[in-house]
Amino acid sequence: MAESTVQRHPLAGWDKPELDLSNAEWQSGSRGLGDVQIAFVEGFIAMRNSRRPDSPSLIFTPAEWGAFVSGAREGEFDLT
Repeated sequence: MAESTVQRHPLAGWDKPELDLSNAEWQSGSRGLGDVQIAFVEGFIAMRNSRRPDSPSLIFTPAEWGAFVSGAREGEFDLT
């Protein structure tokens, strides 16, 4: 397992890891639809655009991921 470094996010004030995602096992949604993939790496959740896999990934702590998933289930991000 590659060692990660932690960088302090200059605006938010919390630590975010700089993970080595080169060997991450990316997973698509249950039906394989959409453009989002996630990977579980070193206790964090990484999310990327499957159509642009070389673009930057978002990194979530387990608590942040839980809040994101709960909000999505409750329609918090519904733009319609």
